[in-house]
Amino acid sequence: MPRNTPRSLNVRWGSDPILVSNIDSELPATASDDDIAKVVEAGRANPLTLLPVPAWSGIGGASTGPDALAVQLRSTAQEPGGLLMEENVEGATLYSVVTRVHLSELLPGIQPRTGMEVMEIPDPQVQGLTEDGRACAVIRYRYRDMEHLRHHVWQTVHGTLSLNSYAQSILARKVTRNLITHPVEIAFEDGTESFHMLVVRDGITRLASAWAVLAGPDADAAEAAALAVDSLLGKKTSAPLASGGDPLGQRLAANRSRWRRALREEFAQELAQSEPGLRAAQIAQTAVLPAQIAVGAEGHPGHLLAAEDLFDDAIRSVLASVHVEFKQWDAAAQNVEVATRALKRVIQLGDSLVPKDDLQIVHGLAVGRITPEELPQVVPGETAPPGTALWRSVYLVYWLTRPELLERLKDQAKAIKGGKRMGLKGFAELLGPLIDLPWRAYKKQVTTQARNAWNNGGVLTEDVLQEWTPRPTDDFRTLVAPALAGDVDARCTLAVAGGVALIADKLLTRNVGSALMAAKEKGGVPFRADVNQVIEDLSRPHNELGLWTLALAANRFRSDALPENAVTMRHLTRRESAQDPAETPYVHFRVDLDAEDKIARDADGLPEKLYQWNVVWASNPERALKAHPPKPSLPLFPSSSTAANGSGSAAGEASAGDGFAGDGSASDGTAGDGFADGGSAINGSAGEAPATGGTAGPGSAFTPPASQQAAEQRRILRDSVVTARDALDRLSLLEPQVGRHTPIVPAATLDELHKLLIGLQTDVENLRRRTAQDDEHEAEAEGDADDEAALDDHDGLQAAGHR
Repeated sequence: MPRNTPRSLNVRWGSDPILVSNIDSELPATASDDDIAKVVEAGRANPLTLLPVPAWSGIGGASTGPDALAVQLRSTAQEPGGLLMEENVEGATLYSVVTRVHLSELLPGIQPRTGMEVMEIPDPQVQGLTEDGRACAVIRYRYRDMEHLRHHVWQTVHGTLSLNSYAQSILARKVTRNLITHPVEIAFEDGTESFHMLVVRDGITRLASAWAVLAGPDADAAEAAALAVDSLLGKKTSAPLASGGDPLGQRLAANRSRWRRALREEFAQELAQSEPGLRAAQIAQTAVLPAQIAVGAEGHPGHLLAAEDLFDDAIRSVLASVHVEFKQWDAAAQNVEVATRALKRVIQLGDSLVPKDDLQIVHGLAVGRITPEELPQVVPGETAPPGTALWRSVYLVYWLTRPELLERLKDQAKAIKGGKRMGLKGFAELLGPLIDLPWRAYKKQVTTQARNAWNNGGVLTEDVLQEWTPRPTDDFRTLVAPALAGDVDARCTLAVAGGVALIADKLLTRNVGSALMAAKEKGGVPFRADVNQVIEDLSRPHNELGLWTLALAANRFRSDALPENAVTMRHLTRRESAQDPAETPYVHFRVDLDAEDKIARDADGLPEKLYQWNVVWASNPERALKAHPPKPSLPLFPSSSTAANGSGSAAGEASAGDGFAGDGSASDGTAGDGFADGGSAINGSAGEAPATGGTAGPGSAFTPPASQQAAEQRRILRDSVVTARDALDRLSLLEPQVGRHTPIVPAATLDELHKLLIGLQTDVENLRRRTAQDDEHEAEAEGDADDEAALDDHDGLQAAGHR
């Protein structure tokens, strides 16, 4: 076949026919050292680019056309900057080259849209690099060790493919739009050598889909991710420290070059066949991808950011413009991006009344670089707060809403979003995805409602926005007495901690009209009010019921679970998680000011669950009583006194607001496993049982009797179903840790399992019916035999009487 002649193939991708077009006759080879040297020389000579030599070497080695790349970089008298592509973003100009690169030279980068998700493997630390005070067009990703890097790459590819895949489109037409990439230095905290590669910042779904195509139609997302990791970083789980040999970067590059050489040989063998098939199409359509590589950045006069942050901010500006104008991120992802960039800009401006070191701590806590457990070490003062997720939220709200910082943050957020004004609710909306970082995965069933509550004002009350200081304590109940006495610090601490707890557990949501008509157990409210107004009323110094509601909610809050009284979808046939029976259930309780422990109990002495109705009622009992006045009871006798017009906020709430006691036999979702023994056969998954074995006949000495074989197969069947039940329970336990970035089981796998289970259930039902019919026949036969025996006895007795 002539070189460079396009070729079309008809192949099948699973069950779907695909017309593959424009297959090249040969894959490009790896660039030689001389070609790479040309790229390095041209890049270092260009006045608009600034990269270290290893980064230029990585770009030259990744490109399939290093000669053309050198031409783009080469300066001339007419074009001192060469043929670089220019993009003017906010505060800087970004310079890029356009070329085609090998798939095995591209690492998936950090995705802005995952900033609002919880990932099992944390993102690396990000740091900009400078040279002589100028911004380098390279970013340093700092991982803990090589294992961290491998797991992070696997997680990114797997999570991306679990959400979306362009596999069929890429197989048919290749990747046609440029990936936005730039060099990155991979560094390690454990002392492993650093190395340079290209990282993809936009187009990660296309990159992951290319690996899915190369892995094949039968490979799932996990197998495609494993292929990517092994091809990019080798099959070893860790890389030893250099001991006089080649640097780590060169060893990894040599491994990737050998992998591409083997792929070229396989492709040549596939094309040599009379009828090239699917494998030839897989390799041809994915081996090379188009890329736009950022190689330089210059700040505009009067730009705000420091040199080390200039390049990363310019790249993020390009990504933000793409995903606002072309394919939008969801609101939470945009809010994370805006809030973190605004905070970073305030740090670099240097005109804030807050020291830069303190702002760096706030930024680290906001993006998750500083964990809640590290909070006691970073908070100044004599009394350190507990290292919990809830106290992280208290201090994060406190720091980000200080008067000396709030307006500057709002100004930078407006500049990034391109808006003219930002109100209190608009700023609270930015805080929501930052606050819920530690518990997103565990409370993902109510994340949407919680973020809507932040959009409605969150915990930003008038007092919280003024001067106050958090009061660290291990027991929020101890803050109620000083709060009632007018202590602003105690009241605001309760407002933020209790408010965050109520919002996160869906016990305080954005009020809508339908909530006024809903029952208490289904999220109903006695009256409408903004979320921040409810929290403000709860935390007023004269509202003892409201302050105790906040204190108890904060005290019982857990960041690793969802309470039983959060109104969520419930399983009907099994419990939601295999919770230890000895563990105390996670429940928020209604307040009773007359009780010693302030927990309301029903007539049987059981604590009553807290509902949003009770929370809103406690914020303003007088308003609630006007909306729902108590109904007088009918007298038994005409002369009876009708003293049913109870007074007081607690009595009014009990008479008009409670309705049902809330023991929740049907609403608390603890219905158990449903089917005692047979349920696991429906919900489980059984593999194929081994064949009965052997070709010998029933009378062979080497084959056990059929009844014995049946007993063994019954044991295998039951053990397989039980094993499947256990695997499903373990998956349910792992699901909260996985988060929303990827399903615990892909939909395609569930569909396949469902078909297998339906078939298994049908076969079991058929066996059960045949067994029942056999039992009925035996019972009938035994009945006939008994009747005949009784008749014979009767005849014998008659004969004896005649005698």
